[in-house]
Amino acid sequence: MDATLSPRLKTLVRIARAAGSVVMRHYEAGCDARIKSDRSPVTDADEEAEKLILAELSAAYPGVPVVAEEEAAAGRIAKTGAHFFLVDPVDGTKEFVKRGGEFTVNIGEIKDGAPVSGVVLAPAIGRLFVGAVGEGAFELSGDWSVGEVGSGSVPTSDQIKVRVIAARAPAADGLVAVSSRSHPDAKTDELLKTLRIKGNTNAGSSLKFCLVAAGEADIYPRAGQTMEWDTAAGHAVLAAAGGRMTTWDGAPFVYGKPDFRNGPFIARGL
Repeated sequence: MDATLSPRLKTLVRIARAAGSVVMRHYEAGCDARIKSDRSPVTDADEEAEKLILAELSAAYPGVPVVAEEEAAAGRIAKTGAHFFLVDPVDGTKEFVKRGGEFTVNIGEIKDGAPVSGVVLAPAIGRLFVGAVGEGAFELSGDWSVGEVGSGSVPTSDQIKVRVIAARAPAADGLVAVSSRSHPDAKTDELLKTLRIKGNTNAGSSLKFCLVAAGEADIYPRAGQTMEWDTAAGHAVLAAAGGRMTTWDGAPFVYGKPDFRNGPFIARGL
């Protein structure tokens, strides 16, 4: 790991692992969801993990604003500038509550409206994706219980496997699409019918971006509602892996919108 990841990426991995340990403690104990004013679910795991991430980012990047899902839901939205972070402490809360396993910890870094680095950790299934534009993208897999929460420790090479990932060019016989497991929508289905699709897989949370980034799928379109903290980390990993994400009409997909609300998008490989 020391020979592969930059200090910048190690910091993201460390913070995500610490938050993941908090999330897994609640996951293993069982955790009920409450319904927020926007009708989305929230749990104690979301709130505790978010507090940890906010504290760790403040220490590592003093003065850089952080927009986090639960803080935003409470009306506490940081004033952003050219450089800020977007955080979703538990992306895929529905998967978390029903113990589906495909929930993630998301931390994305934004500069000038574009994602430049991000980490996506799926602690229940032992997959972690991290990347920075210009540095590359990586998958780390192993035992994420190693090390104390917030200790700054990192796994040793015999505990964690690291591999470089890269988005792939589509095969001549068609695309493999990845779709939302918990949020299917008719408009996305209609778009897929216009493409040459040879296979379709489902995944929860921001893992869909990571499957495209890792060359396990070719395209992830989404017409349904998302927020910027849902997509920033996965978008960053995808961009670092050589992939791209646009609006449905091909325009650049930008961050820092007034309400942090996303429109439809298409994430794809090469």
